[in-house]
Amino acid sequence: MKKSVHVVGAIIENENNEIFCALRSPEMSLPNYWEFPGGKIEDGETPEQALAREINEEFNCSIEVGEKVEDTTYEYEKVIVRLETYKAKLVDGQPVALEHAETKWVSRGEISKLDFAPADIPAVEKIVNEK
Repeated sequence: MKKSVHVVGAIIENENNEIFCALRSPEMSLPNYWEFPGGKIEDGETPEQALAREINEEFNCSIEVGEKVEDTTYEYEKVIVRLETYKAKLVDGQPVALEHAETKWVSRGEISKLDFAPADIPAVEKIVNEK
């Protein structure tokens, strides 16, 4: 039976209406896919707490978590991922990639050109169509 993983992702938007995207490094699972940054929810954490902690650990900055955008379950070859994505904004610092291969701020018009991990795609489609 496949392992099931519950993860969260942050759709961090800046004052220029650009969204922060992170490229998974070759050492990570699902290498070389773009994603909304985040990570696994630990025991006893709410999704919002997990997201704030993961962004702090992986990007050395603080966010304020906002409304939920999407809740997607995607079955990969070896694992089933439930991904909850939330809007967020930076409240302290600028993100610095500590684990990812690359990061960039991308406009809504350009974001669908990136090769996102399959579990992230429903959230990408939802925010591209937002006004």
